[in-house]
Amino acid sequence: MSNLSSTQRWRWWPLLPLYPYGRKRTIFRELLPNQIWSFEQLQGIYYVAVPVRLLVVRVKGGLMLINPLPPTDELLKDLKKLQEKFGPVKTIALPSASGLEHKIALPALARAFPLSRLWLCPGQWSFPFQFPFDWLGIPSSRTNILFADGLPHTDCCEWISLGPIDIGLGRFQEISCFHKPSKSLIVTDALVAIDSSPPDLFDLDPTPLLFHAREKGSEALIDSPILRRKGWLRLVLFASFLKPEKLKIPTISKIIKNSFKPGLRNMRSHLGIYPFSWDEDWELSAKKLVGNNKPLIQVAPVLERLVFPRSKKTFIDWLDKVKLINGMSWLISAHYKGLVNFNQNDAKALKLKIEKGSWDETNGDWKFLGWLDKTLLRNRIVPKNPLGKFGG
Repeated sequence: MSNLSSTQRWRWWPLLPLYPYGRKRTIFRELLPNQIWSFEQLQGIYYVAVPVRLLVVRVKGGLMLINPLPPTDELLKDLKKLQEKFGPVKTIALPSASGLEHKIALPALARAFPLSRLWLCPGQWSFPFQFPFDWLGIPSSRTNILFADGLPHTDCCEWISLGPIDIGLGRFQEISCFHKPSKSLIVTDALVAIDSSPPDLFDLDPTPLLFHAREKGSEALIDSPILRRKGWLRLVLFASFLKPEKLKIPTISKIIKNSFKPGLRNMRSHLGIYPFSWDEDWELSAKKLVGNNKPLIQVAPVLERLVFPRSKKTFIDWLDKVKLINGMSWLISAHYKGLVNFNQNDAKALKLKIEKGSWDETNGDWKFLGWLDKTLLRNRIVPKNPLGKFGG
């Protein structure tokens, strides 16, 4: 293993075995000068990978980390440079109750910064058993719960709750942060902005894009800008709908027939095993999810259909609070595009679009998510009244 890849090593990956597993390549960038920075990594299943983001926010006397990610040596090296210039990491915030990709990295990040205070979203839960924080590697002696124990950095941050919502195994709740100096609304999963071009994080390794840009498993992984974009649009469809309408699953005999061809007998190509087939007009579906000249801001379809299908008012109430934020100029999400323009008028327009549109779609690309929601409901895995235990 090279020196570079050793700095990208994440040895706790078996706890949540998502691609790219034990090697977490990281892109570090400044989003807003001297105010907010991001560390971006990929995460996914079967090469369906999208960016996930840790944010570093400048606060009085130091830094606050929001949405933990695996603290590889590569990540910590760049973070050390920020500390030398702006002060120590004072706070680590986990602002969602159910975001496993961030929760799983919190213990290691907390150990890396032993003098920091931890602020967690209420209702943290673990599966299959509810364990105490210390058993999960989260030091309870320096852990606070947002709202219940107050709020951090209120001189420069306004905290807004989305939820809570009962999702059966636990709760969904997300605490967004409006950072006043940078005029930025920071969210975890509440909103995403999706661009039509693949993120430059894939420049480090375009394999996921090239893998899904093919029509069958016997095709080689060929790199080109056109194929990268094609693969990206398909990844967006996968990540948004899990099983989009234009996706078909070939027969086992056809999958095997196209597998194990010369040049593809390697793990990068998954031995040529490619269990997907796309209708010719698949791209029309993808274009509804991405922006033309700028990223399209939206509620992630999986979230809308599986978390909020009977809780539309909860999301609208959150947007009502967001659209009252004076001076808001930016949206920064933990997924997909990082920094995008977003002001009060944009929040109002988004609310109007949601109110006028259908919220619990079951047709077209939404068919599989609709079926999954009804199945979970029928088997009483999710409740009919997701706000019942919270007084809604």
